[in-house]
Amino acid sequence: MTKKFVANFVVVENKPLNATNFLIKVKSDSTLPPIFPGQFVNVEINDSKEIFLRRPFSIFEVDQKENTLSMIVKILGRGSKKLTEIEPGNQVSLVYPLGKSFTYPSSTDKVLLIGGGSGVAPMLFLAKEAGLDKTQVDVLLGARTKEDHIDVEHYSKYAQLHYATEDGSKGEKGFVTQHSVFTSGLRKYDKIYACGPDGMMRAIAKVAKAEDVFCEVSLENLMACGFGVCLCCIEPTQKGNLCVCTDGPVFNIKDLKW
Repeated sequence: MTKKFVANFVVVENKPLNATNFLIKVKSDSTLPPIFPGQFVNVEINDSKEIFLRRPFSIFEVDQKENTLSMIVKILGRGSKKLTEIEPGNQVSLVYPLGKSFTYPSSTDKVLLIGGGSGVAPMLFLAKEAGLDKTQVDVLLGARTKEDHIDVEHYSKYAQLHYATEDGSKGEKGFVTQHSVFTSGLRKYDKIYACGPDGMMRAIAKVAKAEDVFCEVSLENLMACGFGVCLCCIEPTQKGNLCVCTDGPVFNIKDLKW
């Protein structure tokens, strides 16, 4: 089991990526432990009498030399909105690194990474850390409109980027499961990874199962404690009811009762 830490980090950057998404980078005084794609942090919301529970966020980027990690925070409620208002120089308490990571692809694998909404962060983290040639990696990102996508073009050195929007304003029109990269067949991939809305991941899993392709998904259940104590994030699996925060958030689709 990965050792967990509770520590104060200093906010070194907080910048808007679009109307509802912010990039928040924090720095530790101590050397960061190994952190892998799919793991997350639980963040304490400062100066709020009405927000008691920490909020979970996927880890987007890690710089071991600078001892920094970044999160993409999407405003979904009072807690996330409060966090996006924090100013550089302030401290924030993190519990980290939490959860199980994705299985790394082998050096010869062809992989497809699919992200929607907040699920973009771990997909890009994995694309960067996988160590594969960009021709081996397709990243498919979905959003409602062009304005909902964040600028990730600098990740084109790690992967071939593809976009889908429900209104057709960026990339192909429709859901990620309607994109030509997806509909042209999944058997050309050795591994598929996905993170995003539940309906999106279930649709991906259904096709991956039918085509018998390895597929892992990162669930976005409510994770309040991060230690498997509060039982907020229980997920029925083939191995029984498991806590997403400790036994996941990454699961092989064959282990889920989908």
